[in-house]
Amino acid sequence: MRGDLVYLVQTDTTAGFLSQSASRLARAKGRSESKPFLKAISEFSLLVDIGRVPKRFKKEVRRSRKKSFILPNGNSFRYVCGKHRDFVEKLHWCYSTSANRHGEPFNEKYAKEVCDVVVESKEGFYSAKASEIWRLGKVKKVRIR
Repeated sequence: MRGDLVYLVQTDTTAGFLSQSASRLARAKGRSESKPFLKAISEFSLLVDIGRVPKRFKKEVRRSRKKSFILPNGNSFRYVCGKHRDFVEKLHWCYSTSANRHGEPFNEKYAKEVCDVVVESKEGFYSAKASEIWRLGKVKKVRIR
């Protein structure tokens, strides 16, 4: 598997684009390359490259399901434990975003046109409730979405 390709995958929350190339994802979504992407990780040991989780929230982050976190250094990540974990494990990590144009609802035809590889399961693709996003500070956390 090549990390510079854009994959269309059904995640545990919604259909999404996954890639190790942020610029390729930005072009697929039609959004600015300066806006950062969420990093999907398959192992907590990969957090060393992303940033430090404040001690106060380490247990919560380890036990979280369907939650994304923004660290004090501005980097964001999500520990993947759902249906697409096996896929992310093959890449070790990847940038993740919903499979739609920036600011628009999910359109399966569009998503299949702009991706390089379609990874489809027997359930097909669907759009569901997005994950929660939490900004972690040194002392408190704030819900973003």
